[in-house]
Formats: sequence, C-alpha cells, structure tokens
Amino acid sequence: MAIYGSLSTVRAQTARMEIFAPAFSYLDELFRPGSAADLRLRGTAAGETQRIELSGGAFALEQVYPAKVRADGFFESHRRYIDVQVVFEGEEVMELADVSRLMIRQDYKAERDLVVYADCTEASLLRVKAGEVAVFFPADGHMPGLRAGSEPTLVRKTVVKVPVPA
Repeated sequence: MAIYGSLSTVRAQTARMEIFAPAFSYLDELFRPGSAADLRLRGTAAGETQRIELSGGAFALEQVYPAKVRADGFFESHRRYIDVQVVFEGEEVMELADVSRLMIRQDYKAERDLVVYADCTEASLLRVKAGEVAVFFPADGHMPGLRAGSEPTLVRKTVVKVPVPA
C-alpha cells in the first residue's frame, strides 16, 4: 500500500529498496536551493510539464498547475511504474483506494501506463504540502491534484516514475 510523509521519512522507509535511489538523487538536487532542478521547476509556467530522464529507467514529470475541483479528477493506477509524487510548492489533496475496491472505467492503456477507474466515495484523503511525498504502487488507485480548499492554488510538483521490478 502507499507510503506517505515528509521527504526524509519516505526516504527512510524506502532505503532498502534500491529501485528508489535514482528518485532520491534527483529529489536531493530538486530541493537544493539554486540547483539546476530547483531553478527549472521554479521557472516552469502554469500548465507546463517537463520530462526529465533519470537513471535506471526512471524519469520525472515536473508539473505546474492549479489544483482542480474534485469533479474534474479521476482515480488512476499504473502497472509498469510506481509514482513518487512530491509537492514542491503549494498543496493538494490526493485520494487513495486499493484497486480491488475500484471499478474500471477505462481499460489499461499500455502507451500511457494508465488504468482509469469510476469514482469511489470511500477513499482515504491525503493533504500533501510542500516537501511531502506520496508513493503509489500498482495496487494503489489514486486521484491527485485536488484543491485543498475552496480557492485554486498553484502547485509545483514532480512525479517520479520508478519502474516496477520484474
């Protein structure tokens, strides 16, 4: 099941899993003030996403967007990649439910590594603030990017895609 917490807590919880090493090397750079990654994400305009290739088959999607209302969200999961979702600036709500409790709305699309699910009103809620991390494994249906309040908030975030071990 998902892992959630501060960057240091999640790093400690995944320390023995070598597959996460490229993600945390990248995140170390991202959170180092003045680094190339820090400046790149701070300079990204709203609505843009940049793909950054990492080692070991991992990559990061640096994103800037206004958090959305729940009606605009959807539950998703992935089969080939584990999501390491990290809020850099702002905050958002993410919903979480085991895929065994969700009904598939759109079958798996291999080219996007995506399954889309029907809405679920019994999901758990995570309020993710700057410097916090949520790790979603293939069994974790998740709906990220939701407003934490009634007003839209600009979110700067990265989603590191870590290959699922064979």
